[in-house]
Amino acid sequence: MSKSASDRILVLIPARMASTRLPGKPLADIEGLPMIVQVAKRAEEAQVGRIIVAVDDSRVFDAVSAAGFTAVMTSAAHQSGSDRIHEALAAADPDGRAEIVINVQGDLPTIEPETIRAALRPLEDPAVDIATLTTAITEESEKTNPNVVKVVGSPLSGTRLKALYFTRATAPYGDGPLYHHIGLYAYRRAALERFVSLGPSTLELREKLEQLRALEAGMRIDAEIVAAVPLGVDTPEDLEKARILLSSRKTV
Repeated sequence: MSKSASDRILVLIPARMASTRLPGKPLADIEGLPMIVQVAKRAEEAQVGRIIVAVDDSRVFDAVSAAGFTAVMTSAAHQSGSDRIHEALAAADPDGRAEIVINVQGDLPTIEPETIRAALRPLEDPAVDIATLTTAITEESEKTNPNVVKVVGSPLSGTRLKALYFTRATAPYGDGPLYHHIGLYAYRRAALERFVSLGPSTLELREKLEQLRALEAGMRIDAEIVAAVPLGVDTPEDLEKARILLSSRKTV
């Protein structure tokens, strides 16, 4: 008997209270709910698997639980979301039933459910270890902005790239599209476990991009091309934008 999606796929949402630009970010109110609960609701709408929120603060744990979602307490010492979701995976699925883990960042309260589903498509190819998302850059200023991470990839189809490199530089050189990386990942469980067992790599430390650790270790990452970058809430201005977007959805 084949496993159901709820057994095979876990959506893990890491939430950290320590944010310098937006203190207490996971609990910021958006349309009467904490932001982390809004993210969990978007994941629920995607209908891809069981949802676990990986938290490091009892207040966030209580807020998530009160909204009817499952929270797992994790260490406050983690430096990366991948380490946090790995700890949560071990706690939430100790029997190893889940084969795929989707890491949805806890500051994406307006992400479209279809965007979450898109991250699973590259894993239909058994050669792919990790799947992620990207979109074509349309704003000229983003092409040279080091805060906009670019995917350098070989096209596999009109909607997918095989990632060769990730960089803050403007790349690749020459005519053609540039792609903005979206930091949402779908891992095969074995790939996530291997990834967190590796030490930080040379290029990871140089570019300050964790995904380069996987490429340097010979792991394959494919990027699905989607229509737009979801709004990440990092500042009070972003928070206000998210409130307006979710308010407008309710009135449509």
